Amino acid sequence: MKTPQLPDLPLFRTIAEAAGELHYPAYVIGGYVRDLALERQSKDVDVVCVGDGIQLAQAVGKKLPNRPRVTVFKNFGTAMLPTPEIELEFVGARKESYRAESRKPEVEPGTLEEDLARRDFTINALGLSLNPKDFGALVDRYDGMGDLQRRIIRTPLDPDITFSDDPLRMMRAVRFATQLNFDIEPDTYDAIARNKERIKIVSQERITVELNKIIMAPKPSYGFKLLFQSGLLQLIFPKMAQLYGVEKVGQHAHKDNFYHTLQVLDNVVAAGGDLWLRWAAILHDIAKPATKRYDKRVGWTFHGHEDKGARWVPNIFTDLKLPLGEEMRQVQKLVRLHLRPIALVKEIVTDSAVRRLLFEAGEDIDRLMLLCRADITSKDHQRVARYLRNFDVVEQKLKEVEEKDHLRNFKPVITGEIIMSTFNLQPSRAVGELKEALLEAILDGKVRNEYDEAFALLLELGQRKGLTPVQG
Repeated sequence: MKTPQLPDLPLFRTIAEAAGELHYPAYVIGGYVRDLALERQSKDVDVVCVGDGIQLAQAVGKKLPNRPRVTVFKNFGTAMLPTPEIELEFVGARKESYRAESRKPEVEPGTLEEDLARRDFTINALGLSLNPKDFGALVDRYDGMGDLQRRIIRTPLDPDITFSDDPLRMMRAVRFATQLNFDIEPDTYDAIARNKERIKIVSQERITVELNKIIMAPKPSYGFKLLFQSGLLQLIFPKMAQLYGVEKVGQHAHKDNFYHTLQVLDNVVAAGGDLWLRWAAILHDIAKPATKRYDKRVGWTFHGHEDKGARWVPNIFTDLKLPLGEEMRQVQKLVRLHLRPIALVKEIVTDSAVRRLLFEAGEDIDRLMLLCRADITSKDHQRVARYLRNFDVVEQKLKEVEEKDHLRNFKPVITGEIIMSTFNLQPSRAVGELKEALLEAILDGKVRNEYDEAFALLLELGQRKGLTPVQG
């Protein structure tokens, strides 16, 4: 692996010039240097100086064209400086001490060595000098380059101290391992298992940020296995951990729903699914442990797990501090409907069944079909191929019915207001029943969603209920 080189940007020379005038030794430290070594794109640059980081940021700002605005965070002793090429953050070198009940450190000025020692992992403790005498020279006190070469995540100091001081670093260890496809060094991983209970002092918001980064990695199943095997998953997301395990009675055994879920998640990722489709994959079978029953004739069943799982989604999103708006409703819908296309595979596909699926899935029909394809995880490759071929038939039928009936954004042409004005009704159960009956008739193909046909049926349905239309 090549030694990282600072890009040939005048900006870095400007920082070096300002630091020299202030007599502050300065360095680019952390993730930007790591990503240079890995030849990954990065635009966030951390500059550490042995001195006042805010003062250095302001001095640099004055030297740059157009004098960009420096944003100061006095409580943290940091300053942000945006430039067209990169986003700069300046901070003075510091050392930290922690109290047992908090992950917020007591911070005071320190040396470069003390600043590097407080970093979470060796691969993030790399630096490049911004000093005239050795401009661009690598600073690597903890063999971070060696760990990049070996593809391992390791703490600079005793991992028990590192993780006890700031337990979020346990999540970050798993996140970096997942994103980079690195191993966690054995002593470091053992320390995660020993210190896992400390995660309880970390805010749920911070945990979920790291969890989402794991989910957005190229192969998130790796991260979830690390979380589960270390015991962290059982603490931060117990419902998912409860999917683990196989129960057997006689010749009947169900599949391990934890590993099945991880395979579905990886399949969704491979198909290009976004964060919320990935969450739908994680939660699609989340209620299976709660609905598991044994039947002597058919073996293990999980009847209703899709409905119960959908009902759980809002509480899971609330507990994990995930957004409760459209994203949550989309995941809830996909969990509730994820068996419906599979049911269409198993029977003669009628237009009525397809209409209902199109109506209920709406704009999410393509995402639902992607999830359903990802959900086929049998080790029997011929069975998988057969199911996928059947899905091709269902998708063709969906396309034909959609082109004919335009149900993706379907709204019944007869509204509640029309029903009320037709029969001089107030909002009531009778109005809801008429709306539902009209909807069923349209979905069953008895009438088209056109005003004259639908209104004629409304009059007929009203007559059966003893309602008399208002004379125009």
